Amino acid sequence: MRPAHVAAVLAREFETASEGLHTPVMLWGPPGVGKSDIVRDLAAAAGVGLVDLRLSQLEPTDLRGIPFREGRVVEWSVPTMLPEATRHGERGILFLDEINAAAPTVAAAAYQLILDRRLGDYAVPPAWVIFAAGNRQGDRGVTYAMPAPLANRFTHYELEPDIDDWVAWAHSAGVDARVIAFLRFRPERLFDFDPSRTPIAFPSPRTWEYAHRAIAKFGERPDLLLEGLQACVGQVAGAELKAFMDHMARLPDVDAILRGEAQPMPETVDLQYGVASALVRRITRALRPHEQRDACVRVLDYARRFPQREMGVMLVADLQRAIGRPLIDVPQFGEWAESLGELVVPERGRT
Repeated sequence: MRPAHVAAVLAREFETASEGLHTPVMLWGPPGVGKSDIVRDLAAAAGVGLVDLRLSQLEPTDLRGIPFREGRVVEWSVPTMLPEATRHGERGILFLDEINAAAPTVAAAAYQLILDRRLGDYAVPPAWVIFAAGNRQGDRGVTYAMPAPLANRFTHYELEPDIDDWVAWAHSAGVDARVIAFLRFRPERLFDFDPSRTPIAFPSPRTWEYAHRAIAKFGERPDLLLEGLQACVGQVAGAELKAFMDHMARLPDVDAILRGEAQPMPETVDLQYGVASALVRRITRALRPHEQRDACVRVLDYARRFPQREMGVMLVADLQRAIGRPLIDVPQFGEWAESLGELVVPERGRT
């Protein structure tokens, strides 16, 4: 399932928890596809607490607590890391990450939290949801098979990378436009993980963000940039991105396009991806809201000039995902959409 759909599922689980409709959710997927990020983004958007427990790094007493004597009986202290309404809020998310990589003794304590929402005298607050995540057994991570009784208490979703979802996130997060353009040009590089090769560095949604950081750190050090990129996404992908970036120096003047000045259309497909990503980035990150209207009109005009109409659709679709209504409300948007005929266009009602 693509990340946007998984995010919608988790949001609905959270929204309906107060109605007694919540079922614990297990997210499966290879390393680096963004399982943890989706949960963190949901908590941030909802403005609620997130208790993130990396079970592979815990001991049994971290969950169960430490025993102490109370008169003639033994009591168990409640660990402060577990969610509690007065400290963490009435609503929130308990996230059990790397659940199938935890030692069996740790997993046994986590299972009771999931099955009964209790652990000894401790109880998970009623309006808190429980999400978990783990790598698949074929991903060469340290994993244990999930017992059937526990698996039967979850709903299960497998997360797969999606280039459109990643591009929308990357524009909002300020990822370097050259990285976005490269992955638009080579979408198969978004996630390239072969467990049989046991790679150290490989392309994934997570490591492409690392590549963005490498560009920011080493962009003024050409003697270090290639190695910095390869350290993030691997030898081949890093070299390809560096060559693509070198080629991007031939882009037309993006600011001139947004001012309505005539600029040539790049002849090669890689540069067309480059100018499309640069236009979206400039509108979303550099222009003030009142400037976006005129810029949107000029992008729609420029989109008509691409030799392949699909390239123009991609440009407008990426811009629509990035800014929503300001583009749709431009009168020229309807004219542009009508001109496409049989091609698929962005949903006009989406914000």
